Amino acid sequence: MNRPNLWSERKEILFEDNHLLIINKPAGLLVQGDATGDEPLSAKAEEYLRFKYKKPGAAFVGVAHRLDRPVSGVVALAKTSKALSRLNEMFRDNKVHKTYWALTGKCPEPTTGHLTHWLVKDPIRNTTKAYTERHGQGLKSDLDYQVLGQAGSRWLVQVNPITGRPHQIRVQLSSGLGTPIVGDVKYGFLAPLPDVSIALHARQLELQHPVTKEEMCFKAPLPDVAHWEAAEAYY
Repeated sequence: MNRPNLWSERKEILFEDNHLLIINKPAGLLVQGDATGDEPLSAKAEEYLRFKYKKPGAAFVGVAHRLDRPVSGVVALAKTSKALSRLNEMFRDNKVHKTYWALTGKCPEPTTGHLTHWLVKDPIRNTTKAYTERHGQGLKSDLDYQVLGQAGSRWLVQVNPITGRPHQIRVQLSSGLGTPIVGDVKYGFLAPLPDVSIALHARQLELQHPVTKEEMCFKAPLPDVAHWEAAEAYY
């Protein structure tokens, strides 16, 4: 897969200062390296910083949160250890407000609501199962959602996760509402998308700057692909 070079395609950079680097991650790109050995976003960001600032050695890039590989959207990276430590604390304490957009094949019922599940991760299969009642080592997981409207033949759903669990939005929409995300065959959608992404986009991130304490809001434009075209009307 051809992936954009963050240092040459400036549309990927949503914000940068001395402490933060905010990226609009393309679908298909890992945030942090794994067993596949594929180049992750963190490595591309480090190369961008070394190239931009002509650093002779490694540049610091800290990962405070992640998006699943097939998911696009806003990712906050830290350029200093101080920023990383404080970002880690904010994400751990659920002090970062996250907004996602998802496309579903049918309209969720009810069209607005709150979902609570206990999620259990299977690390071998890399899947998560949702339970409606307290379950073993399951982690309590909450999100709010609302249907924004119809987008072509799909439905655009805004999701605000309150907790940050692996695959949380994907499994909760599928198990809790019976509306798997378009393209997400792992959680019940019938067919993949041509680019093997899923129609889940981290649209907005609201947080307090880890150093200046300024309240900040970052919005990531939708990917320039056919399945998101109809959703652009909701900007």
